[in-house]
Amino acid sequence: MIDLATARARGTQFGREHDLDELLEPYRAHFWTGEENNQPGLVLDDVSEIPFLVDIDGVEQYQLRARLRAESGDVFAAVTPISEAYEDYCQKTLLLGNPRFLLAEPLGNPLRVAEAILEGSGLETLISFARESGQMALHPYMSIDPVWKLAKRLSQETSLPIPVLGPPPPVTWIANDKSHFHDLVQRVVGEEWLVETHRSSAPSELASALHDLSLEHQQVGLKRTRCASAMGNQVYSSNAPEMANLEGTRNIVESFLQRTQWPGDEEVLVVAWEETDLSPSTQVWIPADPTVPPRLDGIYEQILHGPEKVFLGSIPSRLSESIHTRLTWASIQVAAALQQIGYVGRCSFDFLVVGDPQDENCRLLFTECNGRWGGTSIPMRLLDRLIQGVRPPYISRDIQHPGLIGCTFENLLELLGPKLFDPKTGEGRFILYNVGPLEKDGKFDVISLGRSTEDALEGFNRILPEALGIAS
Repeated sequence: MIDLATARARGTQFGREHDLDELLEPYRAHFWTGEENNQPGLVLDDVSEIPFLVDIDGVEQYQLRARLRAESGDVFAAVTPISEAYEDYCQKTLLLGNPRFLLAEPLGNPLRVAEAILEGSGLETLISFARESGQMALHPYMSIDPVWKLAKRLSQETSLPIPVLGPPPPVTWIANDKSHFHDLVQRVVGEEWLVETHRSSAPSELASALHDLSLEHQQVGLKRTRCASAMGNQVYSSNAPEMANLEGTRNIVESFLQRTQWPGDEEVLVVAWEETDLSPSTQVWIPADPTVPPRLDGIYEQILHGPEKVFLGSIPSRLSESIHTRLTWASIQVAAALQQIGYVGRCSFDFLVVGDPQDENCRLLFTECNGRWGGTSIPMRLLDRLIQGVRPPYISRDIQHPGLIGCTFENLLELLGPKLFDPKTGEGRFILYNVGPLEKDGKFDVISLGRSTEDALEGFNRILPEALGIAS
């Protein structure tokens, strides 16, 4: 058993030092208590406050992933239409119920789902739905300020309490801001769980820290604090000519700040870029009741691409039980501290395994917290809805190919046919989701099931491309 008393006490102290009691006051009317689990909900995937996601192909269609969490009696919302064929697949093949769909009129930024509802005709539709139901809750992808503004407006219009299943925004940003999260981990489990990191909002100090770190490590990196999927990361070889002196590192820093549209006062991280391809992720659920411990729902190996380690997908972890035990301990400790300051709902932690994973003395290091749903937790939750009991071996990841551009979802169904998983019979191996980017970008996400991890990988790497006619 994990003793969480110390972690909770450290979380409480952390909250006091950040004046959270005062900062959270405007949000208290919409806190999730845990008693709202059976209320109809508005499910929405608004990612608008995560920087640089516009660089991801088809990201404006990702908001339709909200469908995977919606159930009968719910509403799910987006500013981009869902295809009838995909909704039919969700209802009749995957048996995911028949929630209502709210198509909101987009604003200038198509990622701003909550604001589009607030400022458009969709608000009246939701008001009517809430009045008809007599209750409603908001189930956001990420618990950002526009979601809470929408909850407040709906409550004003209906005189109903509208709780939000997520932490209030000041806590959301303690979890998702890499600098704040670094401080929390250091406080709760100690410096030995962290990558060597230096922080500053002064470019000259960043340049000095980058130069100094390059003398001790083969690779170093710069990180913006609020980015996801490595979009705000840049990695540099310590042997690069620019690293030889301060003038060179100043140029590196200035180029990075310009490329990432740095606002001028935000901290930037300078980190030692550890040599490892092993980056496990722990998936955690944090209850509203602070006396109920956080729950570990899975440990995964992330599939990452390129020097910046851009996320592509994940598989259930094949690491040792010793590593799993250590990851579980650290994750639950930090989650308990987050719970103590008001975090509620889905959360995940990314780590690095440095050294030989078979060696009990290998280092496990936190890299960041994903205080939201994400590319691992969404398919994990979907699989739990489709399969009762223990999850089978599987891989979840995106597939993108120029040969798929112009392909419709109906085409996809025809090509895969009996290879598609059927929850009624348990036959088939592929589950399709995030199919919005398919026609324009030749891209969609898939869960590949198997009798073993190797079989699931075989499904993704060979059987799927052959069935789609894109095998090399």
